[in-house]
Amino acid sequence: MTDTTCDFYCGKILAGLQEVPVYFQNDRVFAFNHTNPIWEAHVVLLPRKHIDSLITLEEADNDLLLELMGTAKMIAADFMARYGGARVYTNLGDYQSSKHLHWHIGAGSQLRPY
Repeated sequence: MTDTTCDFYCGKILAGLQEVPVYFQNDRVFAFNHTNPIWEAHVVLLPRKHIDSLITLEEADNDLLLELMGTAKMIAADFMARYGGARVYTNLGDYQSSKHLHWHIGAGSQLRPY
């Protein structure tokens, strides 16, 4: 397992050391409005439990994954209603800047390149 103190999401966001605009949260998942968004609406969704990436999920994480996907569905439905479309994706390997499982959910005009 990765040293979670070096992980931006565990070490800063979930530890409360960096304030972010919360979109949704409960005891297992956390979603916040990206502080440097790529799109007009841009939410980052992550589990509170440290998991390195999508491919390191274990069978014991199935309930958590279902909860994450249900939350992604809720956010995407909100964006669909407001913008007529949505993007939902996660990065892996060299494309994953923070080694903590997370999804980007975006909609609206692109504000900067990604």
